[in-house]
Amino acid sequence: MDTQIISLSNQKGGVGKTTTCANLGIGLAREGKRVLLVDCDPQASLTLSLGWRKPETLPVTLATLMGRVLQEQPVHAEEAILHHAEGVDLIPGSIALSGVEASLDTRQNVLKRVLDDCRKDYSHVLLDCMPSLGMTTINALAAADATLIPVQAQYLSAKGLEQLLQTVQKVRRQINPRLKIEGILLTMTDSRTNYGQQIDNLIRGAYGSKIKVFDQTIPRSVRAAEISAVGRSIFQHDPKGKVAEAYKSLTREVMANAERQLKRVAERGR
Repeated sequence: MDTQIISLSNQKGGVGKTTTCANLGIGLAREGKRVLLVDCDPQASLTLSLGWRKPETLPVTLATLMGRVLQEQPVHAEEAILHHAEGVDLIPGSIALSGVEASLDTRQNVLKRVLDDCRKDYSHVLLDCMPSLGMTTINALAAADATLIPVQAQYLSAKGLEQLLQTVQKVRRQINPRLKIEGILLTMTDSRTNYGQQIDNLIRGAYGSKIKVFDQTIPRSVRAAEISAVGRSIFQHDPKGKVAEAYKSLTREVMANAERQLKRVAERGR
């Protein structure tokens, strides 16, 4: 199985990374894909939002697995994997990841070693990164084939993009030459306001010629804000709402991207 690993990264918090990771993952599962979500954040927001309320009590988490790599012990990723009712698997995060981050020093391929143990079982692996450009995020970029960048439709959020793009370039140059940018995803948009339109135009104008900016944006919605409290996706919580439609459309764009990529690789191989 050809596995696509996508990191969701932005050093700014509150831009919709976790919401997008959960709903894109479940959107792909609804299309028949085998999906693994990986919570790479010590705050464990993804684990919490999928319904595991006490991540610190789980016997095996991502921190456990990365710790084993650091100690040169065998890694059995399946010990950590939790199964969600909506068809995705999860390697949970926990506060113990903070300690692992401190131990990583300059080691960039620890997470890749963890994922090598289980990637063959999945078509898509989505990594929910912490809101920083520290070593855990560098590990996620080193392990990924592509990074998807959620950006809140606000001026300061747009400004922070430059730093992230420089980090992606650096990782591509020094560690992971196959890393691509899957696209910039505008989140919490409000197309009814002039300001919302201006930010949309600003980001598409500044980056659209070099980087894919997804056609689909994720609208601001109270219903979307509720889902982390109920432990299920927007598709179950508000199936007919505008956010569920937006994530369905984003899922189709990501799948179309992957198909184009495979086609290009096949053509190069001829």
